[in-house]
Amino acid sequence: MSDTPSIDANAFHEFEHAGWERAAEHYADAFGALTTMMAAPLLDAVGVSAGTRVLDVACGPGFVSGAAAARGANVVGLDFSAAMIALARARHPAIEFREGDAEALLFDAASFDVVVMNFGLLHLAHPDRAIAEAYRVLRPRGRYAFTIWAPPKQAVGFGIVLNALEAFGRLDVGLPEGPPFFRFSETEASRTALQSAGFTDVECRTVPLTWKLTSADEVFDAMSRGGVRTSAVLRAQTPEVLERIQSAVRQEIARYARDGAFEVPMPAVMASGTRLG
Repeated sequence: MSDTPSIDANAFHEFEHAGWERAAEHYADAFGALTTMMAAPLLDAVGVSAGTRVLDVACGPGFVSGAAAARGANVVGLDFSAAMIALARARHPAIEFREGDAEALLFDAASFDVVVMNFGLLHLAHPDRAIAEAYRVLRPRGRYAFTIWAPPKQAVGFGIVLNALEAFGRLDVGLPEGPPFFRFSETEASRTALQSAGFTDVECRTVPLTWKLTSADEVFDAMSRGGVRTSAVLRAQTPEVLERIQSAVRQEIARYARDGAFEVPMPAVMASGTRLG
């Protein structure tokens, strides 16, 4: 399966870009504690150590970039959101961060030992182009890895919010159509995409993660402010509908109460491969 040919790629790109400019200030609080759990497994999958030349694509506030630099790697972080790059530079002033497009990387061929992307692929109009670009800028025997959320039946936080939206709200709210959000959540789809781009030694696995929360409203709040597609759908609902959705999400999250907190399963799929020549 390749990129969806019928979408308006420019409209979707502009929608995502505007969304991340808006969500940047909320992202760290909304999802940071969860997404940073994948930094170590992601870097381990591609063998990042002292001296490794790393490109962190869709770097956001620089969580993975910072973890790679802590290992002694030589890191460049890239994101298409100026707001995200500003946050990353403020958090990690010693790391090089640049604005740029994951689908048209501004680097020469064979520039990096490793390319990583942590939960960025699902925000691109042409994710297969981004995978091909990662291949292009890797040196021979270089490694690439990306992460994606598991399907919503497994990534419970997403499942609960999407189910509440379907039950009480409207999903067709006039947003630009993009590629299927959970396309790469199936490990076979991730494997096929990497192999189609030329990668070998492809590995795909599901990594268990638990979203630890102090309030039953944190999932709804995170989805409302810290993302793009789901956030835009939620914002398009009427106040009355939004209240019903929030109440339904709160009730479902309450089922995951543990010792005064909430532990919500949010596994991720991690896929990696090697460039041969």
